[in-house]
Amino acid sequence: MRADVHAGRVALVTGGGTGIGRATALDLAAAGASVAICGRRPEPLEEVRNQIEKSGGRCLVLVADIREEDQVGEVVRQTLDAFGRIDVLVNNAGGQFAAPAEEITPKGWRAVHRLAVDATWAMTREVANRAMIPQRSGSVFFLAFSPRRGIPGMVHASAARAAVENLAAGLALEWSRYGIRSVCVAPGTIATEGLDSNYTDEDRARWAQAVPLGYLGSAQDVAGVISFLASPAGRYVTGTTVVVDGGVDAWGAGHPVPDLLPEVER
Repeated sequence: MRADVHAGRVALVTGGGTGIGRATALDLAAAGASVAICGRRPEPLEEVRNQIEKSGGRCLVLVADIREEDQVGEVVRQTLDAFGRIDVLVNNAGGQFAAPAEEITPKGWRAVHRLAVDATWAMTREVANRAMIPQRSGSVFFLAFSPRRGIPGMVHASAARAAVENLAAGLALEWSRYGIRSVCVAPGTIATEGLDSNYTDEDRARWAQAVPLGYLGSAQDVAGVISFLASPAGRYVTGTTVVVDGGVDAWGAGHPVPDLLPEVER
């Protein structure tokens, strides 16, 4: 992207200290946006701010747990106090864990949905009502999963992301009258710090074999798509899901089906 394509714009990125959120914040700032980033851990957020400011950009760090609605309001208030507007919201914050469906407890289910769905909606509603609807412009991005048909061991998380994908489409229908675009971006398996620290080389190699392009994507691959869609070049894209997965969703069958268990005697 040109170094000035986002000049004069303000972006708010949740979960902006690591992974896709970090890459997106850096990409938007490199193209001229002023960026506010929020997350629960100050250290990675400060590292992102330092990197942006060394390049001459502007970055506001906000340590917050967006599962708490009062902290959502404070994040938006401080962003508006610092920059005066919000043009781009990237709902990147989320968390999940792998587990067989039958072992997911109600508490585990709620924990995933509270962050991926409830907190995302709280942030989106707050930004829309306090910034984008009054200014009659803005773009909101949501993060889903690919493959979009479901992921074994992740039914709680993939169900939450499916809800977010539908939310993005619905908001595009309702908020287009305010000049607000709503787009869902669905990454496949992305080689982030979390993937490196929580899974083995064998796991990563197996997942890469399921990608038609033959390798796992990077956070920058996703960030570049978001930056493009947030730019004037993406102004006619809304109400849809853009898949960034190396062809996994199109392939449709990356792994063999599990073996059937023997029947239980009745």
